[in-house]
Amino acid sequence: MLDFPKSTAFGRRFPKQKFYENLDVSAEVKRLFVEQVKLITWANKLSPETMNIAPGQTVREIEVFRLTLQGQELDERVLSLMDKQIPYHILFLLERADGSVRLHVTYKEASQSGSNAFQLRQSYHTDWMQPEDLSLNLTALDMDALYESIVRQIAGDAIVAPQGESLKEAVEQTQQREKLEKQIAQLKAKMKKEKQLGRQMELRREILDLEKHCKEYIDEK
Repeated sequence: MLDFPKSTAFGRRFPKQKFYENLDVSAEVKRLFVEQVKLITWANKLSPETMNIAPGQTVREIEVFRLTLQGQELDERVLSLMDKQIPYHILFLLERADGSVRLHVTYKEASQSGSNAFQLRQSYHTDWMQPEDLSLNLTALDMDALYESIVRQIAGDAIVAPQGESLKEAVEQTQQREKLEKQIAQLKAKMKKEKQLGRQMELRREILDLEKHCKEYIDEK
């Protein structure tokens, strides 16, 4: 299981209705909180004070929230709502009813408006696994480096970018690749339905061109 430094322990239960009672949230999302989430615990606070590392330029603190689930699944809209409402960087530890666990993190950036708002960019998660198999290296020189390390560890091969690029650039590369993959899938579905040979060949050329660009992102890694 993850072994956070004792100095980071916070251990405060967080009422789940806090995340939706005063917001314009759909009835479906409220239902997801009620039906899928059993308990929310603000488990740890990773900060310069609790970790004895230097402050970051963009990351002040990383809050660790442990979500104990009612069953086996959790809709990502629940995590997205929580991430939007908490003005800090968040690391989620999800615990299933069967005892398996998973880490989830969304790379997010502070809004340019100067407010406490964040813009959610890209979400990553580990596989479901037994607690004893879950690990996370928390060694870093400052909070920015710690956050980047956590995101990269959880993302694994999901981040495709040349070595040495910043996390922001790496996430943008990943988003571009996923956008291309989605376009390729749509064109293949369209080609499968197309009856005219000329149009099939045209779609095929488009697919090959997109696949070439997609491969460039992978080869650059």
